Amino acid sequence: MAERLSAEERRQALGGLPDWSEVQGRDAIGKIFVFRDFNEAFGFMTRAALVAEKMDHHPEWRNVYKTVEVVLSTHDAGGVTTRDIALAKAMNAIAG
Repeated sequence: MAERLSAEERRQALGGLPDWSEVQGRDAIGKIFVFRDFNEAFGFMTRAALVAEKMDHHPEWRNVYKTVEVVLSTHDAGGVTTRDIALAKAMNAIAG
């Protein structure tokens, strides 16, 4: 099981993740991705889902038209871990 990051480790990791922030009231990080249209948003989700499945680490997310809201937290650890940071970096790369 991955170890939960301290508040300082989480803040440092977020410094390298553009537009990701702490989720209010939770030990989680989140980002809202906005794409040109639904097709681009759904394509992002499909590519991100393949990466998440390989990592065996699945996001909480919601899609409305061209917007994808993502929340990452490692439930087994009760908060943000290096697995969440790695998936966030991968999602940023996929989104371009």
